[in-house]
Amino acid sequence: MAAVMAASRGLRDLLSWRLTASMHRGLNLSFRPLGSSAQDEASRAALSEAPDHSYESLRVTPAHKHILHVQLNRPDKRNAMNKVFWSEMVECFNKIAKDSDCRAVVISGAGKVFTAGIDLMDMASDLLQPQGDDVARISWYLRDLITRYQETFSVIEKCPKPVIAAVHGGCVGAGVDLITACDIRYCAQDAFFQVKEVDVGLAADVGTLQRLPKVIGNQSLVNELAFTARKMMADEALGSGLVSRVFPDKEVMLDAAFALAAEIASKSPVAVQSTKVNLLYSRDHSVAESLNYMASWNMSMLQTQDIVKSVQAAMEKKDLKGVTFSKL
Repeated sequence: MAAVMAASRGLRDLLSWRLTASMHRGLNLSFRPLGSSAQDEASRAALSEAPDHSYESLRVTPAHKHILHVQLNRPDKRNAMNKVFWSEMVECFNKIAKDSDCRAVVISGAGKVFTAGIDLMDMASDLLQPQGDDVARISWYLRDLITRYQETFSVIEKCPKPVIAAVHGGCVGAGVDLITACDIRYCAQDAFFQVKEVDVGLAADVGTLQRLPKVIGNQSLVNELAFTARKMMADEALGSGLVSRVFPDKEVMLDAAFALAAEIASKSPVAVQSTKVNLLYSRDHSVAESLNYMASWNMSMLQTQDIVKSVQAAMEKKDLKGVTFSKL
């Protein structure tokens, strides 16, 4: 009991020092009650495109305060991924990564399905008639092409802002590559998932075979899906861990996805984005390596003002949604 009381006093003294030190550094802390977060939970914005986001295959709109909604926007083509999509997705998420006002992203598909995967008709010339005078040169061309296509989804994973995939209808082929690069996956009851590439004569090469085993943790199931191209329906996707929740329809699912994004956006962006970076690092490294990386990371991140603000709100028993955090 004495040890517990001593530890409690030590923690209290540390927090007091952090609060005092922050004020000495010029942080304008007020110990008056924190206001409500009504303005932080702004209603969904009109469907105007977000500034600096104008694309042919995507539509990017501000959904709530600090939240962007990225839609695959070729509904007449079942959101099939044409040539322009592969570069536009990279441009879009590189901008989002640098957007200090954005704290969370929701990806969905316009129309009746999430995506039918690659638009084979539009991309046939690149895939079936590659440039080059001989095998070596054709191979170099194809390697460069595949690497650029891989970056289309890796850029989602690299983006420090949490990304929520909201899937309805079909999520086929490259759609699975896309959602496995996202941080959280929700789906509607009508959703199905299909690693379709084997049916068109190739191995999936832009992320599914690398990320899906880590996402669901069942190599046998991954092999079955990849070898057969069979559909995984929503309930099986939930049971396997591919998605974390299933909803009755698209509208309910999107409401839940935006609510989740708003909850994430209300937290310290330093804490949330640091968490994403370290979760991804830990996925691909040993425990010892990850702990060392975490220590190096937090030796600077622990000096954030966000801790002081969050602790102050907790001590005053205030809603954390009322805390205003600086942009990141």
